[in-house]
Amino acid sequence: MVAFEGQRILPAAKSMKQFEAIIEGPYTYGVMLETHIAQLQSMMDQARRYGKKILLHADLVQGLKNDEYAAEYLCQHIRPAGLISTRASIIQKAKQKGITAIQRVFLLDTHALEKSYQLVAKTQPDYIEVLPGVIPHIIAEVSERTGIPIIAGGLIRTPEEVELALGVGAAAVTTSNDDLIKYLGKTLTL
Repeated sequence: MVAFEGQRILPAAKSMKQFEAIIEGPYTYGVMLETHIAQLQSMMDQARRYGKKILLHADLVQGLKNDEYAAEYLCQHIRPAGLISTRASIIQKAKQKGITAIQRVFLLDTHALEKSYQLVAKTQPDYIEVLPGVIPHIIAEVSERTGIPIIAGGLIRTPEEVELALGVGAAAVTTSNDDLIKYLGKTLTL
């Protein structure tokens, strides 16, 4: 299975300006990190008009509680290409509804890593987003131990860090760094 139709960089938007740059840019897939519930439908409609597929961070939708009912609403009415969440109930609902499920895990220490393995075993997401994504040996370990494709995100600031994450087995890298998104859009094969 080729992740995200071969797209290795997933530009992430934290604002409407960044979202508009993504849908007008060369990338097919993008990530919406922060938004308001009132903007969701028009944003998804606009993305579809441009032929874009948006992965929505369900935990960061303002005005929407991040539980399985919110996930059901997002899956049935907003219909993003995927849902990203730290919460097991959202990942399970996304999988149930046939939406790409991305379990986001924060690797703060060994205890957090072990808890993340337990969570992933329970949810069996389609992808795991590992944050921070600048720890190559951990990306490789999580990929090997779980057998689930890894997305590296957080604190990735240079093209070299992107290449390193991809080189150790990340299926893709998320970044909201505008300069990095523009640079990589010109230099990497999408």
